[in-house]
Amino acid sequence: MAERAAVFAIPGDLASPTGGYAYARRLFEHLPACGWTVSHLPMGEGYPAIDGRTAHAACERLAALAPGVPVLMDGLALGVLPQAADALAAPSRLVALVHHPLALESGLSPTRATALRQSERAALAGAAMVVATSRTTALTLHRDYSVPEVRLLVAVPGTDPAPPAIGADGPEVALLSVGSLVPRKGHDVLLRALARCVAWPWRLTVVGDDTRDAQAAAQVRALAGSLGLGERVRFTGAIDAARLEALYARSDLFVLASRHEGYGMAGTEAIARGLPVVSTTAGAIPEALPPAACRLVPPDDPVALAGALGGLLAHPAARRRLAAAAIEAAASLPRWHETAAVVAHALERAMEG
Repeated sequence: MAERAAVFAIPGDLASPTGGYAYARRLFEHLPACGWTVSHLPMGEGYPAIDGRTAHAACERLAALAPGVPVLMDGLALGVLPQAADALAAPSRLVALVHHPLALESGLSPTRATALRQSERAALAGAAMVVATSRTTALTLHRDYSVPEVRLLVAVPGTDPAPPAIGADGPEVALLSVGSLVPRKGHDVLLRALARCVAWPWRLTVVGDDTRDAQAAAQVRALAGSLGLGERVRFTGAIDAARLEALYARSDLFVLASRHEGYGMAGTEAIARGLPVVSTTAGAIPEALPPAACRLVPPDDPVALAGALGGLLAHPAARRRLAAAAIEAAASLPRWHETAAVVAHALERAMEG
């Protein structure tokens, strides 16, 4: 297969420990097998709250690319660079990669959300193809951002095969939650739910970057203390893959209390290890998680979340049933080579014009 060259424009640090950056790293790994050599084009820091200097520098980098080279651009940058397509030498071969619309981030003022929605709609209008990471996100982009269906493809995140979790060695149920300490991940909802479950023996480990929103991270840690959960909840910050793997292996139940997810990679990583999952119906989570292996409740509802958690904390047999369903579902989870194949197809479509 003759290899073709493309550029992957990514904001921030490619090594960042989030699902979006993990997705990007796996594309770099698997796209060559699909016939594409991909080079990394750094887009600067601070997205999506960038200043004019950062935007100007990013567009200069795009303008310096060879004419006609396809550019895969992460939506975190593209959404606030509506001029990106115009910066490229014509004809545009821009492929947008959208994990979730920027305006759906929690905690935004109405004015900021509106500005982001308008900016991202304009940016997507200049893309030759748009890749969404779930059918749910693709539907949102078509319905609310006017992206034609003919320009939309869905490349759900892959998962790697993993050994089943062995669980905790002790009387307490080991709960695990993975996600950056930002409002959208709903850690505050999870803590308020667990405050209603103190009658059962459990401990919670929260893994996630606590530097993206220092104020939100501090508030979540303070909330754990004010609810009297300080001895039962541990915040690790961002950790390496080996430590995270060990935590998955020693957990009994995975919890994801997100207010929105463009997919929910942490949840499918838990399913891959045979862990039962308690989560929400937000965004694409119901699409990503097999129904027989999870309990889903409405987002931002600590009472409902407490009910789902309490039912599983109190009944080990119910956890075992969900775990068995997770192990069965793990074999049919999408793999990264399938994800890369869809993205490669989007690059090919962009080349066709």
